[in-house]
Amino acid sequence: MRVVCWLGLVAFCPCLLLAVEPDGAAGVVTVTPEDTGAALINPSMGWTMHFYSNVPKNYGSKLAPSDTVDDFPGLSTVYLRVPWAFIEPEEGKFNWALLDTPAQRWIAKGKYVAMRITCSENWIRFATPEWVKNAGAKGVFYNFGQGPAENGACWDPDYLDPVFLEKLDRLLAALAARYEGNPNVAFIDVGTFGLWGEGHAHMSSQVPEERIPEIVAKHIELHRKHFKTTLLCISDDVVGHDRPGKRFPITDAALEQGVSLRDDSIMVQPPPRSWYHAELAQMFWPKLPVILEHEHYGGSKQRQAWGDGSLLVKAVEDYHASFMSIHWWPRVLLEENRAVIEKINRRIGYRLVPRRVSWPATVKIGQRFEVTSDWANAGVAPCYPGGYMALTLKDADGGLVAVLVEDGFNMRDLAVGPPGQAPTRTLKSSFVAGLIAPTTRAGTYDVYLSVGARDGTPRIALPLEGDDGQRRYKLGSVRLVE
Repeated sequence: MRVVCWLGLVAFCPCLLLAVEPDGAAGVVTVTPEDTGAALINPSMGWTMHFYSNVPKNYGSKLAPSDTVDDFPGLSTVYLRVPWAFIEPEEGKFNWALLDTPAQRWIAKGKYVAMRITCSENWIRFATPEWVKNAGAKGVFYNFGQGPAENGACWDPDYLDPVFLEKLDRLLAALAARYEGNPNVAFIDVGTFGLWGEGHAHMSSQVPEERIPEIVAKHIELHRKHFKTTLLCISDDVVGHDRPGKRFPITDAALEQGVSLRDDSIMVQPPPRSWYHAELAQMFWPKLPVILEHEHYGGSKQRQAWGDGSLLVKAVEDYHASFMSIHWWPRVLLEENRAVIEKINRRIGYRLVPRRVSWPATVKIGQRFEVTSDWANAGVAPCYPGGYMALTLKDADGGLVAVLVEDGFNMRDLAVGPPGQAPTRTLKSSFVAGLIAPTTRAGTYDVYLSVGARDGTPRIALPLEGDDGQRRYKLGSVRLVE
């Protein structure tokens, strides 16, 4: 193929392999962008940092109020997991600052928040507030690892007790009044059943196994009653913390209600017992983001379950994970696992990459012209938020001359593949610049590419150079003529 480069018409960008192929008198600009390898901060994906990991001092307590760990590549979400007793220490009196303060730090940086409210902990006597018990809710005292005991150190509610459910319903209503439909919320765990909110009680009150499906169904029902649009997820441990399998009635029912899956926790034990529910995740990831939580990093290393970190990369592949936890002091994890984190950031969630974009070097104002673009999703999961390609023309002052949206294809539909084997989808788009209005003058304009809403608002970060600060990426230029 003969290649001609007309620099008078096309501004060269060092991050792009640029070719202008002859096509009659006008010529065609063809750009083949290169993936920069950058970690992306996008909705419905990324690293989630345990600011509170049940115990409030773990792991945000060492961070200054201004520190949102921006140096951790791909950290998109602050994760807040705390006992109910800390949120509502007195009935109807809420300690929202516990959640809102760290959440606002991350939201101010354009990032997200996720949370779990738990009802059972092994390190405090009452994770469910004691006032719930005093109101008449039935429950069981237990000793951790031993089971029910009359004078046990901790108390679990009866998770189907009507008094408990009434009080929980009111808590969830209050929580939803603040967070339901909030675009800053990445997900909320259905974590009100089981030790640490993980959906098991074999080390605590030893709930009979036959009761668990009814409990899980009821707690999902209560959450879905109040959270109709916010992403909900449930721990894989509800089916048994070490019980492998592809399908379970409990998780089938959760999926039917749009509740996704999180694995609490992988890499607790050395291989081959690193995780049990990658097969189960195959039901979820084509439809909903899957969330992975690794064991507390220090504990995982002590048990020789971490290895060189390559298992963490494999877990992202096996589960098609969209979120991965930072379950330790974040900078310790980063410093000791930089290469692993970089590999994960190239694959976690979705990664929209334009392989090739072509447009005419010269376009007549008010007349239709064609744009061809090849797209791939180089991640492990679909682009769940969806998005539409847009071509934006800007003048020398950065003014928007034309915003042209291809709304016939949703990036949600890009298929995923193994590393380096993502299938490519070719889009043939037809656009008009300056039809009727606004006034469009002849001249040479910069061409920017973006993915976002149907109205052309950019939403999705792409791994490209040339970002204008609004998630539009400069590809080259075009000449508009009368």
